[in-house]
Amino acid sequence: MRASDTERERIAELLREAVAEGRLDMDEFDQRLEKAYKARTHGELEPLVQDLPAPGSAVAPVGSSAPAPLRGSAANWPARVGGAATSKGAFAFWGGFNRKGRWTVARKFTAFAMWGGGEIDLREAHFEDREIVIRCCTIMGGIHVTAPPELNVEVRGIGIMGGFGEGSNEDGEIAPDSPRVRITGFALMGGVGVERKRTKAERRRLKEAKEAELEARRRRELEGPDDDGGGSGGGRKRL
Repeated sequence: MRASDTERERIAELLREAVAEGRLDMDEFDQRLEKAYKARTHGELEPLVQDLPAPGSAVAPVGSSAPAPLRGSAANWPARVGGAATSKGAFAFWGGFNRKGRWTVARKFTAFAMWGGGEIDLREAHFEDREIVIRCCTIMGGIHVTAPPELNVEVRGIGIMGGFGEGSNEDGEIAPDSPRVRITGFALMGGVGVERKRTKAERRRLKEAKEAELEARRRRELEGPDDDGGGSGGGRKRL
């Protein structure tokens, strides 16, 4: 079957997702992206994503009307839910704590900081269940929570002579299959802040993917829009 522009863009989005996760290097991404935009049929599109894990491994999105998957960590949520918790809480008194990297958050996680501070990073974390409650309590101290933009996070806390709320956030759509994380608690003469942002590595990969995509588009424009338009690239007309 002939492929449409929408289907070509959907495959391009799957490839951007893969390079953002580090599953493709930039050279391979560049080659596949160029083939995707030049593809005329489904048979040319499907092999470009068949060796990628979900959602890239599914051929169905090529011919379906489903929206393109979200970028970044969103595609990993099913694999990141389940398993035994590696931490159920954190405590800091005249000191600090941190939970970051690849760790598994308990269904109910309690963090307390008094005259100290703590950091809870959920960007690479796994989750014991799809419903997670993180209780943050601080007295004359501070707790900072960092979450990826695609994670479903609710912030419900009380600040007494202090603050409890969200700070600056990066743009991103909530993934429908992400866990639901409720952050609650109180801050007394201190603060609990929640920030949504991607890791530096992910931002760098997304930037490189965007630059490679722009370069591929520029090359296609130089090749010319018509099949018989001349030029060494033998440019094809996109349907």
